[in-house]
Amino acid sequence: METTQKIQRVTSKGQITLPIAWRRRMGTNSIVVRAKGDVLEISSLRTPDEEDEAWVTLFDAIRDNEGKGVPVEKMISILEKSIAVKK
Repeated sequence: METTQKIQRVTSKGQITLPIAWRRRMGTNSIVVRAKGDVLEISSLRTPDEEDEAWVTLFDAIRDNEGKGVPVEKMISILEKSIAVKK
């Protein structure tokens, strides 16, 4: 197995960027991060959602509503609009 090493800077928000070549090589957008002593291990994770190419995030509370949930009626409206677009 080939070992690839690259220095990555951590942003002020504590984020890192995983190079696109690594993400493509792993074939997933989901990862598992583990701390083992002084080593940080990042592994790919396959989820059932990735196996279904039609899967889409319709509502993300952080992205779409400043981190707050929504009433059921609003969620139903969002789903109905999504169904109408697919037809």
